[in-house]
Amino acid sequence: MMKSSLSVLLLCCLCGAQSQGEGGGIQESSVPQHGNAAEEKNLCDPHGVVAELRELRETVSSLVRQIEEQKTKGLRDLRDAMSDLRSQMEDHKRTEQVAFGASLGPYENQGPYNTEITLVYKDVFANAGNAYNPATGIFTAPVKGVYYFSFTGHNRSSRSMSLRLMKNGHQMVTVSNHVAGNLYETGTNGMNLQLEKGDHVYMRLRENTWIFDNKNDHSTFIGHLLFPL
Repeated sequence: MMKSSLSVLLLCCLCGAQSQGEGGGIQESSVPQHGNAAEEKNLCDPHGVVAELRELRETVSSLVRQIEEQKTKGLRDLRDAMSDLRSQMEDHKRTEQVAFGASLGPYENQGPYNTEITLVYKDVFANAGNAYNPATGIFTAPVKGVYYFSFTGHNRSSRSMSLRLMKNGHQMVTVSNHVAGNLYETGTNGMNLQLEKGDHVYMRLRENTWIFDNKNDHSTFIGHLLFPL
């Protein structure tokens, strides 16, 4: 404490010395110019110096806190942005992985029936995205987009075969084989369809017709997402 007091006293003496010339005369620099008298008085006042230093220290501390807060916020925002981007990439990757392929399987003839039925393709070869339900034969679009579907029907031509690709209860495209003796015939068709999320796509066998399959998987139904919208 004594050392600090001596330092302040020395500072005041130096300030006083600046106001006197040789022989005790008043120097030109001691004459107030441009309103600096108050500033010079504060510099020679120990309490003023301490107050100025305290204010400067508080200002610096405040700036340091602001810088740290901005740095922390910037890192947090960057981390959140990276997390959102990673989530979007995962979602996009999942939406692109939609594809299925299935056959009726070794069940011999299905039909003829006196009413139209929905065909259930139980032997599943692939079902990426699990959009096809092998218990119902219905594909449910997981995202809005353009999809490609194709189907193949095999039958003995002693009776006709007629298949319909359906979307939400509406016929899209068909294929038919007509009576032509006792031969095995195959018909196929396919189409690109624009679907909304939740749309249903499935196959129907018309009444009084039949379809055949066995372990060779002749009668199939496939589909996949071309691109989301």
